[in-house]
Amino acid sequence: MAFFKQRGGGPEPGRYGALLIVLIAGYLLSAFIRAHWIEAVQVALFTVAMLLALRSAAISRRAVRLVLGAAIIGLPVMFFLSLSMETGDTGTGVANIWTGLVLLAAAVLIVHRVLVFGEVTLQSIYGAFSAYLVLGLMFASFFAAIYHLGGDQFFVPGEKVVGTQTFQYFSFTTLTTLGYGDYTAAYSSGQELAAARNATAGPGWQPGRIDQGGGSM
Repeated sequence: MAFFKQRGGGPEPGRYGALLIVLIAGYLLSAFIRAHWIEAVQVALFTVAMLLALRSAAISRRAVRLVLGAAIIGLPVMFFLSLSMETGDTGTGVANIWTGLVLLAAAVLIVHRVLVFGEVTLQSIYGAFSAYLVLGLMFASFFAAIYHLGGDQFFVPGEKVVGTQTFQYFSFTTLTTLGYGDYTAAYSSGQELAAARNATAGPGWQPGRIDQGGGSM
């Protein structure tokens, strides 16, 4: 693929310690803080996470410039949309889509680099756990976008949404195949997205399963 740069010699491992810390911080902040501004903080943190994944990615300089340009332009706009009360649910939903897309980009960059390296090291383990967290957070962002852009409707009636943490809870409990049953997507958009997310919960995405020679995580 032209997007990914072909390097001479053997592949080099990425560095994912800082990325993992940023992801964990973003997850825990929303888990314990219910303030409106936490979504704006997540927009910033997860955009930084994508840039940290970009730092370790083997992609062309042109692609790096394109991604950096999009981040520089998009981050302040999306931060404002998620923080402003005037833009309402529409602004928050658009910011959620941005967050989901930057996390999707991070997942692609992390998985490609870890699989190309193909050896189990401390950094590749960090990368595997980072990819798993990114997937859960990415789908949580898309679930939240559907909720905010769909008239505050996502779960079946009676299941209360208290904030971003509700979608993270739903995403990770089903991603890890626990599925307590206390939250259920009520509409086709959420159901189809949840089904697509569940497809990533198979053995190929389990953290730490990195076979040598470019196997799966």
